[in-house]
Amino acid sequence: MLNYSEIDSILRALVEPTRRQILERLSRGPATVSQLADPFGMTFAAVLQHLQALEACGLIRSEKIGRVRTCRIEPGGLAPLADWIAERRIPAERHLDRLGEVLAETDPSPKGQSPKKNQQKDEQT
Repeated sequence: MLNYSEIDSILRALVEPTRRQILERLSRGPATVSQLADPFGMTFAAVLQHLQALEACGLIRSEKIGRVRTCRIEPGGLAPLADWIAERRIPAERHLDRLGEVLAETDPSPKGQSPKKNQQKDEQT
């Protein structure tokens, strides 16, 4: 059973472009908060708020050693969202497959011939 509050918190975290950029950076490997803050031109406190939101929903984890806090991607953090998407994708794909079958059954052109070839034959006669 899917936990919708978990999915909601992940989506709320991902709606913010800065958080997505932080995740993108962390996908290349762990980074300190200072390294993550450098490209954004915002206060250290603002970056910490973004990191707290990402950590609260389970997308990243951080570890403080001395005065240095290092962040990294949490393996499986996106799994609840991926599961939710997969549950909706499979029925949608079945509907599209069925639509393709129906369209193929109602196609007036003979098998193996494209409609352009049929049109060219009709124009010649």
